[in-house]
Amino acid sequence: MMDTRDEPPALARAWLWSVTWLWWTVDGLATLGQYHFMQATAGRPTAWEHALLTSMASAWLWVPLTLAIVWLTERFPLGRERLASRLIAHGAGALFVVSARAGAVWILDPWIGWYGSLPPFRVVLLQSLLNNFMLYWMIVGVAHAGLYARRERRRATEAAQLSAQLAEAQLAALKAQLHPHFLFNALGSISELVHLDPDGADRMLVKLSALLRRALNVASTQEVTLAEELSFLQPYLEIEQVRFADRLTVRWDIDPQARAALVPHLALQPLLENAIVHGIAPRAGGGTVEVAARVVGERLVLAVRDDGVGSAARVRAGVGVGLTNTRARLERLYGAAHRFAVGDVAGGGVAVEFELPLRRSAGGAP
Repeated sequence: MMDTRDEPPALARAWLWSVTWLWWTVDGLATLGQYHFMQATAGRPTAWEHALLTSMASAWLWVPLTLAIVWLTERFPLGRERLASRLIAHGAGALFVVSARAGAVWILDPWIGWYGSLPPFRVVLLQSLLNNFMLYWMIVGVAHAGLYARRERRRATEAAQLSAQLAEAQLAALKAQLHPHFLFNALGSISELVHLDPDGADRMLVKLSALLRRALNVASTQEVTLAEELSFLQPYLEIEQVRFADRLTVRWDIDPQARAALVPHLALQPLLENAIVHGIAPRAGGGTVEVAARVVGERLVLAVRDDGVGSAARVRAGVGVGLTNTRARLERLYGAAHRFAVGDVAGGGVAVEFELPLRRSAGGAP
């Protein structure tokens, strides 16, 4: 059983007082009509004022007793654990309620007038036992239903929170993998130029420094605007263009409406890296990489295409950290609401395309 001791006790919950009072008020009014009709039918008509007083007084006496029963039920819920001791506690509670009702009626009858002539206390007590003992257990049953409903809601809420925390942790781990992966590849590119082109290597180090600084600024952010993501890609592409000189051309096809859309941070960089390393680098004459983004209805479609020597089958067969990581992050962030596809480009090359729900940043276009 889930612990509910951090909840305020029944007697401290204002809403429970209101609900209990309303319930017994309705019960008293229903009893009023029934009592008045029965008395009139039996030839003993009763004034509405007297019927109202006796019915409502009897009903409202149940308000504090009901709250006490709810408190006792939450303190000693019936279950497999310590059932005998808890049944004893509720048995004592039932006898207390029967006695309290009898005592209240005995004391208040001169003002309320439930009895035409007040009988001995033992008679009132026996009548209370017959009327109220089973009612006590009915209230215990209702209190248990409310208790278990609250526990189930709490369990569902905690499960949802744990699931969200797990997803966030998994996303953070996936994104954390991209930073060293990208860094190692960038340093590898720089190391190739250290002896062949020291000035180019120096420029690449400057670009890498700017790139890492930007990455650290949004280290804990899973989504950024497409405009921010494209800005982040610029230093990376400048590093690659230093490395490839005039063998690498980058073309942009960005729908202006898409620039405010939210995208996973570092989702495009691994795709660009794959296109450059596996598509353009092996080709003697180099080639072109295209980054495209467009809005289609309520969807954002992003694509990275190259005209290199790669093939979709080879990309699928040799997926590395970047592509695998991107797929996993899209799955965690969007579930079935996203689409990811790798295909061949007519005339040579590979296109990687993914589609996301269109979500804009708070400052984006409506």
